[in-house]
Amino acid sequence: MGKYLLKRLLHGIFSAVCVVIIVMILVYSLLDRSLILAGDSGYSHTTSNSRELYVQSRYEVFGYVDYVPYADYLAELGRNGEIDDETRSAAAVIGRTPDKDTETAAEYIQKFTETYESQGYKVVRLEADTKSNGQVKDGGQAALYATRDKPLIDRVINYFTRMFVIDNIHYVPEENDIGDRGITFTWYDPVYNPPGSTEKVFSPAIIGNGTQHKYLLYFDNEFPYIHQTMFGLRLGESYTVNRGVDVFATMTETQGSYILQPMTFPTGLSENSADDLHTATYSAGSLQANKAFAARFEDDYTNVSTHKMGMSRLGYSFVIGIISVIMAYVLGLPIGLAMALRKDKLLDKIGTVYIMFIIAVPSLAYIFLFKAVGGKSGLPTLFDVDSTNKLMYVLPVVSLALPSIANLMKWMRRYMIDQMNSDYVKFARSGGLSEGEIFTKHVWKNALIPIVHGIPGSVIFAMTGAIITERVYVVPGAGNLLTQAINRYDNGVIVGVTLFYAVLSVVSLILGDLLMATVDPRISFTTKER
Repeated sequence: MGKYLLKRLLHGIFSAVCVVIIVMILVYSLLDRSLILAGDSGYSHTTSNSRELYVQSRYEVFGYVDYVPYADYLAELGRNGEIDDETRSAAAVIGRTPDKDTETAAEYIQKFTETYESQGYKVVRLEADTKSNGQVKDGGQAALYATRDKPLIDRVINYFTRMFVIDNIHYVPEENDIGDRGITFTWYDPVYNPPGSTEKVFSPAIIGNGTQHKYLLYFDNEFPYIHQTMFGLRLGESYTVNRGVDVFATMTETQGSYILQPMTFPTGLSENSADDLHTATYSAGSLQANKAFAARFEDDYTNVSTHKMGMSRLGYSFVIGIISVIMAYVLGLPIGLAMALRKDKLLDKIGTVYIMFIIAVPSLAYIFLFKAVGGKSGLPTLFDVDSTNKLMYVLPVVSLALPSIANLMKWMRRYMIDQMNSDYVKFARSGGLSEGEIFTKHVWKNALIPIVHGIPGSVIFAMTGAIITERVYVVPGAGNLLTQAINRYDNGVIVGVTLFYAVLSVVSLILGDLLMATVDPRISFTTKER
């Protein structure tokens, strides 16, 4: 068993890596990279040479290129002590054309060009864009930069080596004055025992100083109740859908309107706030730069998430998905069983028509049809994160369950008929067993074995939701997140969500195999010696 699990796990990891590589090839190499600027307001508000520089900077943010402006090169020389401020200022002045450069500028432009061309960069010089009267256009100043496409192999290696994050006391740069670095354990969480509190509330917590997160382990009243931030997962940064936020955080953070509640901050200030102090992360210089932070916090751990009314994207996908899975098995298996027992009768014919309808009609068509029928019946057709009306779950759940019900009906009917026509059933009848005994002791159990294999996959994939269903009903789930990312060319989210789906696929296959081995004694994953 152990060898089998290890082998399956290694194959699964290899498959997930291959999937990520294929997706990266698609989004970074085969698609027109200029499409990412289609809805970018910064691009439309720049002109001339400034637009070109903006384009290159966005290509770097989206992971297409390594981009080095000439000014950054000079700044690096200054930090290394290779150039003084006076020389740096003189070298930074680029002439309208190369023949207009000063001697100092020409010298460092030549060094810049030689340095980066030797590293495989393409050095581009933009001459000043002038009007007919010789005046430089707005945004048309001369510029110099070096750019190089990121090799696919480097992108893949960086993605996987930076995926797992371990928080530590050296996260904050050494030059930042934060006091004594370290990790402390307390039985009385300061969030529940703020300054001035008279009664101590028992609430263990691990608090760090010098770490990215202030609270490394804490308890609260939100599922799963025990939370840790010491070990994190980084699936890539979102650039448009949820700009600047990691994909995993985008999928797991709550949504909707703020929940205001009485709160006492570390300084003793009390007010109604939606801030979640347990999520505080380090933000250098924020306490000094922001008076509001200074009134609330005692250190630079001021960047906090907020309490919101709705669930996370994964939460909505899982709730809708798991209910649809339960509905599918509760309805699909009994109906498929009844169709097999009444083969070629009215129930079997009606069920076959339903199965053929689901197979023949595109899913988008019957989802819109069902949405129209549900809307006429008074059911909500659009999802509202802030609404408490549970009826808004009905249409997405039923739409998601329809194809699963048909699929389970089809396979349950087939497996039952195959088992009932097997030789062992004929021998059992000849041995005097009743039809009821044959059915309960043999046919039913054997027909369920292949069905059981798909149960873990159905439950796990409930976490991902359904892309089309969530899009039609505007469900803020993981499936809808992927469509938003595709529409807005958010490469980080596309790659991250794809990897998440790939890992779930591997886990579901392994769990399905293990469950089959549990219910079928004929299946064994151990190797017997001859």
